[in-house]
Amino acid sequence: MQRFTVGDYLLARLQEIGVGHLFGVPGDYNLQFLDRVIAHRDIGWVGCANELNAAYAADGYARCRGAAALLTTFGVGELSAINGTAGSFAEYLPVIHIVGAPASEAQKRGDCVHHTLGDGDFRHFLRMAGEVSAATAQLSPGNATAEIDRVLATAMREQRPGYLMLAVDVAEAEVAPPAAPLDAAPGSGEQARQAFRAAAERLLQPARRVALLADFLAARWRQQAALARLRRLRAVPCATLLMGKGVLDERQPGYVGTYAAAGSEPGICELIEQTDVTICVGVRFTDTLTAGFTQNFAASRLIDLQPFAASVAGERFGPLNMADALSELEALFARYGKGWALAPQVQPVETADACADISQNAFWQAMQRFLQPGDIILADQGTAAFGAAALRLPPGAQLVVQPLWGSIGYTLPAAFGAQIAAPAQRVILIIGDGSAQLTIQELGSMLRDGQTPIIFLLNNEGYTVERAIHGATQRYNDIAQWNWTALPQALCLHGQAQSWRVTECVQLDEVMARLQAPGYLTLVEVVMPKDDLPPLLHKVTACLAQRNGG
Repeated sequence: MQRFTVGDYLLARLQEIGVGHLFGVPGDYNLQFLDRVIAHRDIGWVGCANELNAAYAADGYARCRGAAALLTTFGVGELSAINGTAGSFAEYLPVIHIVGAPASEAQKRGDCVHHTLGDGDFRHFLRMAGEVSAATAQLSPGNATAEIDRVLATAMREQRPGYLMLAVDVAEAEVAPPAAPLDAAPGSGEQARQAFRAAAERLLQPARRVALLADFLAARWRQQAALARLRRLRAVPCATLLMGKGVLDERQPGYVGTYAAAGSEPGICELIEQTDVTICVGVRFTDTLTAGFTQNFAASRLIDLQPFAASVAGERFGPLNMADALSELEALFARYGKGWALAPQVQPVETADACADISQNAFWQAMQRFLQPGDIILADQGTAAFGAAALRLPPGAQLVVQPLWGSIGYTLPAAFGAQIAAPAQRVILIIGDGSAQLTIQELGSMLRDGQTPIIFLLNNEGYTVERAIHGATQRYNDIAQWNWTALPQALCLHGQAQSWRVTECVQLDEVMARLQAPGYLTLVEVVMPKDDLPPLLHKVTACLAQRNGG
């Protein structure tokens, strides 16, 4: 009978939480564990160009699958990845970071081995990881199974990364297989649930104007179906913030657009803020998504649902998970919703663009026509993400942005991870030239694995957002000009790809017409004016310039 090891136990638990792939970079401290991964029937190894890209790819995978896992080597590998795991922490993604570490005896002796700081302290990096992890553990043969269960259960319950330090010998230690399922479900107190319902009823019973604002935490705790049920009971005005786009079906009656506080399109702010009651579900207000914290809600008219608690007119109720709170609201919608005002019919306004050159306005109108149900759209921080705010997503489509952590270049490896998580869906990546230069190596991994994403590379000659904030003509906002359409062939000898460079709207339309179901990786370089911004970004950059200038 084959030995069952700590490595096998860890893989069994990863499979249980929905992980089907392990992203990372090999190193001598994780190679023996990697042999177990390669031999596993249901978990595949996905090698990446570097550890930072692997962390980004795992994050993109987790957004589509609910959880992900990342493997690096000790010290040099894990520190390269920590920017990516910090983004997963900030934006609530359960990415399990496994770090192959030197042998236990070497650690006990304080040996001066490679990938360490040479001072005999092997916990430097675990302490660093603790700042961006829901739970961490240094595994030993005696604690491994209990600590793996604790870290994974905590990561899933809190929807944030977990960190496991796995020494080479510990990975090979023999243990018993899991005896019971993990318990990661957040609970609710019955008293808190009843008190919340009574408080919400007091607010909603006399109301005539009710609105719903949903955001990304509702998606992280998988409440899309519950929100759809609420909306079917009464089509009150509904909106999402940019980071939560896709958590609401944008074609279902009641959806009025993307809420951005004072940066919203005309009419949206009034419909969401000027109410008798606004229900916020999983909402986090951040500076860039609210045009500098310009939201204006009266606390006395606000019902706010968060993952582990809820509040009504400022009174907090907990422990109360989001699913249970929504269940109570569903009953109140059914009882009182007939008296609430319906949302007006809001049609997105298309502004005609007579120019032959591709402006931001023209590009996003073309993108709106290009989208299909079920698409996964990734828009990098900057003009891409803020232009995507105006899109009306088709049914089943998902938008991946990272506006809170805001690490440019994130979406290119994240698109690699998303395509692995959802191989049957069309993946569309929209990324600026400055952002792409940070992580372009993962294009080679996409080609190696036969992926077929559609990449729109927005070439506006550098850091357009930074130019708008400060230093419009300063050389620090310039970048090297690359031959973008030649890169797919340069980055993979045997991969198949197609590339175009378009400078006029008619060319963009012609290329998009060919890409309804591409058979190859596609890169479309879209040449745009370097000082052109989407409307929302005009407002955001003005706010940031003011705040950063004191």
